[in-house]
Amino acid sequence: MKSLKVIICLLFTVSFANAQGYEFTTIHECERLPVISQDKTGTCWSFSTSSFLESEIIRINGKKIDLSEMYQVRQTYPMKAENYIHRQGKAQFSEGGLAHDVLNSVREYGLVPAEAYDGLLAIENKHNHAEMVEVLESMLKTYVSNSTKRVSTQWKSAISAVLDVYIGEIPKDFTYDGKKYTPKSFQEMTKINPDDYITLTSFTHEPFYKQVILNIPDNFSNGMMYNLPIDEFMENIDYALAQGFTLSLDCDVSEPTFSAKTGVAVIPKNSDDMKSIISEIKPEKEITQSYRQEEFESYSTTDDHLMHIIGKAMDQKGNIYYKVKNSWGSDASKVAYDGYVYMSTSFLRLKSISVLLHKDGLTPKTKNAIKF
Repeated sequence: MKSLKVIICLLFTVSFANAQGYEFTTIHECERLPVISQDKTGTCWSFSTSSFLESEIIRINGKKIDLSEMYQVRQTYPMKAENYIHRQGKAQFSEGGLAHDVLNSVREYGLVPAEAYDGLLAIENKHNHAEMVEVLESMLKTYVSNSTKRVSTQWKSAISAVLDVYIGEIPKDFTYDGKKYTPKSFQEMTKINPDDYITLTSFTHEPFYKQVILNIPDNFSNGMMYNLPIDEFMENIDYALAQGFTLSLDCDVSEPTFSAKTGVAVIPKNSDDMKSIISEIKPEKEITQSYRQEEFESYSTTDDHLMHIIGKAMDQKGNIYYKVKNSWGSDASKVAYDGYVYMSTSFLRLKSISVLLHKDGLTPKTKNAIKF
């Protein structure tokens, strides 16, 4: 009986030793500003890419500037509305967007600090665009279904007025650090040039090393992306981070193994580990180009959410992860690691849609291949 107890105890000890919780050691990280929340909006594309631009400003000129996410949102909604009107309602109108939409807005309308435009009314302290989007969508549907078959010439003014009511009028100028700026002169001060940035993707239904339009719902602006084999796609992410560049990431977070609560995003090798893997280290699936494509074409991988890759880390078993800044706040009761998520190599290989980065962050091999 005693020997049986010893055996059971040993088995329990071995089992406990194998069930290891995650412990991360930083490999390298890039500078960025603190995690904030997008609140009840679908504007992760602006929060992630504004965070990315904040890191770019730090890298380029050392200035730490809290950029206004809502300025880019306010400037982008009219573009979405125009797309919907011109396509006679045969297009998506939603809160979603992609990283290049922020760059398109910056190119046209410049940059603004958060202190000059926060997108909140005086009585508000959190963003919530649900009602605003419902009103805008209803207006647009009315315009395109007008029984006279003639769209009102006032639609642009009407859409702009609604946006002004809900998230505020666009500032023509403002003072920052004691100096007066316009949005364009502020952009010039930050030295952000939208033409210096490039988007990478990796799918086999389009030719490699060519610019392609990825047909996903939130690509309303038909943004172009360079298509690379998945291994080279990952090599560019690693190279950029090692050189001090961060990346804006579009990916699928609808998986049960993406957990902001535990702060990990992983792909189990065995389906039986689907629940346990978010709290303890388990073997992960090897992700091939063909499997990645299969998951995309079956809608198992979808364009869900944008975040900001700021570094790399390693767990106690030597597995590599990407440290990703999320925009769901830093409340410890809701998210782990102050709002960051440690994304495994397998998860990034499978569930990433695209990344946006500075062209100087590309590997020499890729620069030569795409002639950028």
